Amino acid sequence: MGRDATQSGTAQDDKATSDKATSAVSTTDRTTNGEAMNDYAIGIDIGGTKVSGGVVDDRGRIVWRARRDTPERSKSPRVVEDTIVSVVHELLEAIDSGRIGEGPGQVRAVGIGAAGFVGADGATVVFAPHLSWRNEPLRDALTHRVGRPIFVENDANAAAWAEWRFGAAQGESHLVMITLGTGIGGGIVIDGNVQRGKWGIAAEFGHMQVVPDGQRCECGNRGCWEQYASGNALVREARSMILAQSPVTQDLAARVEAEPGGLTGPLITEAAKAGDPTARELLAEVGHWLGVGLANIAAALDPGAFVIGGGVSAAGDLLIAPARETFQRKLAGRGYRPEATVAAAALGNDAGLVGAADLARANADG
Repeated sequence: MGRDATQSGTAQDDKATSDKATSAVSTTDRTTNGEAMNDYAIGIDIGGTKVSGGVVDDRGRIVWRARRDTPERSKSPRVVEDTIVSVVHELLEAIDSGRIGEGPGQVRAVGIGAAGFVGADGATVVFAPHLSWRNEPLRDALTHRVGRPIFVENDANAAAWAEWRFGAAQGESHLVMITLGTGIGGGIVIDGNVQRGKWGIAAEFGHMQVVPDGQRCECGNRGCWEQYASGNALVREARSMILAQSPVTQDLAARVEAEPGGLTGPLITEAAKAGDPTARELLAEVGHWLGVGLANIAAALDPGAFVIGGGVSAAGDLLIAPARETFQRKLAGRGYRPEATVAAAALGNDAGLVGAADLARANADG
């Protein structure tokens, strides 16, 4: 399949439509000395803080994992690329050594989900606000070092594909995926095809302006959606309250021994789940802004489903419920039109990794 023909080949199989999560290439189609070979691909998910990798089979299961911290964004792209290569080599060694208990297998491709603008060539990271890549020829830089075909995709596009293939949006004809992490990513899958736009940079919803002249964004503009509905926004607001010595932040301050720099999104979510009212209020505010953005996207794209993923989505209904409420309140034509569903991702933080691997396998098939 080419880059714009990413729909699964399962329609050519004798299986029912509901079996869409199974790849057209069965694990039993590839053999060595008469023994069935597992059809593996490696997925790499590059975030603002980590590089996660996994060996993924053709049913979307991660059968082996590896992880490294992402080097500081101020370091050269080569340092990040070295980290990727290290993770890939560890995963390949796990297969070659027989440590994966799924039987023999081969890795036909490596998919890399990058948190940034990926060009339509599937090779170049044009701009990564949270890393140090600018027009970085990532595919070419890695191909000779890895020894497998490389496919580069925006991480949110990869996550959207995974949720459509294996997760919460199976069977949905018009999907919009929103990933909430350090920033906000987005992906669109329509009729089984990832929509990338003319230049490959579609669905960068995090950089829609929702507040004119608002908070400064790392992309260079002000008022971007991700400045109000991301993990960074959640932590920024909590830290500012602690620095102001607000009495309502006593629980949050105690969790980091009154050192605001130690506060993280997961800690705020943990406090909210434990019943801390301020942490819950902060998550509800992020959820409100999430709903505002969803209503704007619905006005433009009219999807059937929104799937919310990324690390912040671990808050569950503490985030999703206020987002859904605001979405319904802000939706244009509310009460006179069908509403998209709003649900949490089924694959969690694994969606980007699984999707990158599956897209790489699809593209390796030609």
